[in-house]
Amino acid sequence: MSKIASAVKAFIADENGVTAIEYGLIAALVGVAIAGAVGFLGDQLNTTFNTVRTAMSPA
Repeated sequence: MSKIASAVKAFIADENGVTAIEYGLIAALVGVAIAGAVGFLGDQLNTTFNTVRTAMSPA
């Protein structure tokens, strides 16, 4: 039983890979922020180009 307990304690205390997980979470958050910004700016650019197109079309 003490082998199992010591293995569990060693597993909990082991911090290898924690940094990689943190970087993965940060990368995912940056990806979500970029997707949101592209969606927001995409709508604004579409509106702007439609306004310019309408202004340039022959009357």
